[in-house]
Amino acid sequence: MREAAASVGASAGGVGPAGPLVSGAAEAEAEAEAAAAKLLPFLTPGARADLRAAAARHVLGLTGSGPGRTLLASRAALLRALVELAAAPAPAPAPAPARDAARALVNLTAHPCLHDPLLAAEPGLPARLLDRALDPQCPWAEEAAAALANLSREPGPCAALTEALGAAEPGECGLERLVRALCTPGYNARAPLHYLGPVLSNLSRRPGARAFLLDPNRCVVQRLLPLTQYPDSTVRRGGVVGTLRNCCFEHRHHEWLLSPEVDILPFLLLPLAGPEDFSEEEMERLPVDLQYLPPDKQREPEVAIRKMLIETIMLLTATAPGRQQVRDQGAYLILRELHSWEPEPHVRVTCEKLIQVLIGDEPEHGMENLLEVQVPEDVERQLQQLDLQEQEQCKQEQQEQELASEPQAEEAVPP
Repeated sequence: MREAAASVGASAGGVGPAGPLVSGAAEAEAEAEAAAAKLLPFLTPGARADLRAAAARHVLGLTGSGPGRTLLASRAALLRALVELAAAPAPAPAPAPARDAARALVNLTAHPCLHDPLLAAEPGLPARLLDRALDPQCPWAEEAAAALANLSREPGPCAALTEALGAAEPGECGLERLVRALCTPGYNARAPLHYLGPVLSNLSRRPGARAFLLDPNRCVVQRLLPLTQYPDSTVRRGGVVGTLRNCCFEHRHHEWLLSPEVDILPFLLLPLAGPEDFSEEEMERLPVDLQYLPPDKQREPEVAIRKMLIETIMLLTATAPGRQQVRDQGAYLILRELHSWEPEPHVRVTCEKLIQVLIGDEPEHGMENLLEVQVPEDVERQLQQLDLQEQEQCKQEQQEQELASEPQAEEAVPP
């Protein structure tokens, strides 16, 4: 994810001989270390408010550069003070220092190599960020959620977050709180909480989280489905689609997901649909929500989300009953038009593979479940080679498109 903006000043100066430059760099590094050591007292709760705010801004600035992040990572006490400030309960008068501290954590957690120093300095960091992200009164809950989204990309912190969710308040499931915060408009009037989407997507890589999300008695998937078209945030849409894709690896639940009880397919197809005018016969094959779309209907603008939507449908075709249900709901019609429109070569290739599954012959007996087929090693190597060739072809097509879109020099017209 993108780093939070950090105000980092750069001094201008002339270029000198190599020797003085090296010496100047060493002096600058020594000065930075000394300044970092002096920052610690000003980040503590007893420090004067204006000095604490200035110290938090300075630390935020340090996280905007590689040397600054490396310096902070080597100082456990400073990291602990930063976490304490970011994880503190929302102060009544001025939350600016805590917000800047949380933004600094967003920048630090964006780099996986810094996760170990952060967790060594504060092992409870995932749980503390979670408390702030789910606090409906916290003004910097979005920054806490963004840092949590960065952390949970890695297996270790994701496991720690799962444990923290399991240790939620008695009688309330932590994952339920997270889903409720994500799906409830205005849950936090001062923070949009878009980054809870990627947090949930990262958590859904774990079997326990998928079991919760796919529990028919909780109706979690049904609450997430409308967010596949959430207009105000690519981050939230992408997180929800990623969550649904991960859930679809559980092929035992495909029949339920495709059933009228959930009806997942129209929610996956609608963002891929454009304003095409189908014939009456074709229109009748489509789900009601995909019929007679307005002429200004736009497809999902984000390339990565379009690809994830196609991959999610592909997973739903892993079993023979799933393939039949996807065919019966007219998915081919939407995918056919998407393939004609799709400008990105690698997304078009993914769409082609799904179309081939839908229009091709059924696998032979014993190979109906595509997720359970054992592929021989030599065939797997051939498939990997074909994938590499496809990637190279997509890259070449992308380069050709970029060259074609560059402005050409106009030929001079003789007088």
